[in-house]
Amino acid sequence: MSRPEAQSRPPVDFEEFVLARRGALLRTAYLLVGDVHDAEDLVQVALAKVVPRWSKIAHRPEPYVRTVLARESVTRWRTRRWRESPQEIVPEPVAVGSGSRAEQSDDRLLLEQALGTLAPRQRAVIVLRYFDDLTEKETAAALGIAVGTVKSQAREGLSRLREALGEDPVGRA
Repeated sequence: MSRPEAQSRPPVDFEEFVLARRGALLRTAYLLVGDVHDAEDLVQVALAKVVPRWSKIAHRPEPYVRTVLARESVTRWRTRRWRESPQEIVPEPVAVGSGSRAEQSDDRLLLEQALGTLAPRQRAVIVLRYFDDLTEKETAAALGIAVGTVKSQAREGLSRLREALGEDPVGRA
């Protein structure tokens, strides 16, 4: 018996999905790899890998595509870690909270640099959990790891981010 939510949703056309979700996929990819051009390449590779399975995932494609993005980013890092990462202009930040645009840009740049200090799996966990707002279970499923691993990778990743950002972890819950 199939799930009720799968029956209630009509399949999404591939081109429709790409047009509607391209920006969100690029954002996630950028946070995973830290480079605009590599993020675009990562999205293209992920979408190419998804096309053959489209008929099976068309009712709910986003989790599957996000899984491919996260796993591919770790694989690409392993095979291309020798490559030098060029410095470049980052995309325009989305305004969140209070503070001037310059303060937000500075904060964003610091966070992006700190994300760059994380191991690929830690980075993937942090991006999926806290930027894409997935649950621990959804993050574990996307990365093909245990929930406990998500918890430990998130804890270690957040600790490394705090250290990289110069925040004092003492007294934090």
